[in-house]
Amino acid sequence: MNRIGILGGTFDPPHIGHLIIAQEVASQLALEQVWFIPTYEPPHKSVATVNVDSRINMLQLALANNERFKLNTIEIERSGKSFTIDTMESLKISNPETEFYFIIGADMVEYLPKWYKIDELIEMVQFVGVKRSGYKLESSYPIQLVDIPLIDISSTLIRKRIQQNEPIKYLVPDSIYTYIKEHGLYEKK
Repeated sequence: MNRIGILGGTFDPPHIGHLIIAQEVASQLALEQVWFIPTYEPPHKSVATVNVDSRINMLQLALANNERFKLNTIEIERSGKSFTIDTMESLKISNPETEFYFIIGADMVEYLPKWYKIDELIEMVQFVGVKRSGYKLESSYPIQLVDIPLIDISSTLIRKRIQQNEPIKYLVPDSIYTYIKEHGLYEKK
């Protein structure tokens, strides 16, 4: 069986916290790869701030230097709101020899009872929970916990800092920093 991690999200923008989480989980669980799956339109929150092409371009830049990290655009290709159950059903069909580990932060661990078809989902994928500031890693669902360095960075924080003309260098990879600056992303209009 192949062992693949899944890290889903809006990635608006991707940041070093995403990369550290993926690296730590891949290392500790001996995963062959981690697939970053950007959502076209998240089911649980408002739409992304920048267009999907910019988010994909930034993810490609962020993942370029790690051969274990792969971009998977299954939810972008589907367009509209994507539910994890639909994504995992498709991935299981196209990758029958793969064991999937769905990586979520503690904020999503707390939100699991509200996930669409969660009881079916926990039968097809192993959830992996990682720490996130301000949230508890407790659930009645079977979650494999992975202890990672606590990196208190979020895409929301980065967007807010850009809006307030505060530095974001070192919160995102250099390639993302350059891309954001060159394209004027997240600036006040």
